[in-house]
Amino acid sequence: MHCLHFPEGVMNPTSRTAIAAPKTDEGNALRVAIVGTGMISESHRRGALLAGGQLCGVLGSSPQRSREVADHWNLEHAYPSFETLLDSDVDIVHIATPNDTHAAYSIAALRAGKHVICEKPLGLDLVEAQSMAAAAQESGLVATVPFVYRYHPLVREIRARREAGEFGDLNLVHGSYLQDWMLPRNAASWRVSAGRGGRSRAFGDIGSHWVDLVEWVTGQRFATLVAATSIAYPTRPGGSSPAFSGAVVDPEEVAVTTEDSAVALLRTADGLLASSTISQVAAGRKNRLWFEIDGSRGSAAFDQENPETIWLGTDEGSRTIARSPGWGSAEQRRLSVLPAGHGQGYALAFDAFVSDTYSAVRGGGDPIGLPTFADGLRSAEVVDALLRSRDSGTWLAI
Repeated sequence: MHCLHFPEGVMNPTSRTAIAAPKTDEGNALRVAIVGTGMISESHRRGALLAGGQLCGVLGSSPQRSREVADHWNLEHAYPSFETLLDSDVDIVHIATPNDTHAAYSIAALRAGKHVICEKPLGLDLVEAQSMAAAAQESGLVATVPFVYRYHPLVREIRARREAGEFGDLNLVHGSYLQDWMLPRNAASWRVSAGRGGRSRAFGDIGSHWVDLVEWVTGQRFATLVAATSIAYPTRPGGSSPAFSGAVVDPEEVAVTTEDSAVALLRTADGLLASSTISQVAAGRKNRLWFEIDGSRGSAAFDQENPETIWLGTDEGSRTIARSPGWGSAEQRRLSVLPAGHGQGYALAFDAFVSDTYSAVRGGGDPIGLPTFADGLRSAEVVDALLRSRDSGTWLAI
């Protein structure tokens, strides 16, 4: 039997028999708490403040850590436990903790009447993701997952042009997501542990972004896939070093079972073929999410390391166009918050995602492209199929 992991101090969410009603008053600022104090928590903090949230408190890995970060962020509350946070009057909980806590924290928060933003993946596996998506649907609350690459303005432009038929019938999709932060032999991270990060590391962590983005831009879902994975080093130092650095905390060697690289061929029910190469050991590639869609009338390509331009091609040639609030689709203009030539990147995409989440909480409808727990579940389904295909060596249904 599969059991959800409930961190110390967290009530089993199934013990709450009634789901509390949302406490949000549309006329008041949304009260926000952040769970987690690592690198990505800073992005959640920035997004919350820029979206007009009232950041009330933070929960760290210990009461002492909560106090340190609360003082640093000048917050009122340093929560000593997750139960204390749940008993507070916050409206929205941002969950930015290791993967093995996502399910318990999210389900408990939803059952306590809190809207939730939870880092992906939704849980350690498909079963946990299904439980989280079901809890979100049952609650009627807003529950979103930061697939923030949807919020690059020029991603929206490509999607709008595809919807307008500019590229014709799609023939091929291909691309990659490459990083090098795990390239050093002594790089250490909790993500290496299947028990904390899940059985898939590279694909579960960043390949999930690629598939989500491509499916959203093309408007098509993959139905089958075949995949293979590889591990660069059979052992690595245990413990965890600061993200995207090679500093070692614990020199003890542990066996590596989660992949450093993955390659997948994917196909839709209509036969559209795609290929994706994912790696966290690609030297010199810091955060290169790249995709190209090739259609009967034209092609388009996006590179997250160069998000201010996109490449467009036809059989007569190609051109590169730049982001600008003065032209293009409505969504491209909405998300272009800086003048042309003033670089927008990941941080502003994250801010826009949080802003749209808060808009939904405030009753602002269903913002275009807002990624919810249903999208997080879809990602878990793809990762699960990839692992099953890797183990069997065959094409499998997603």
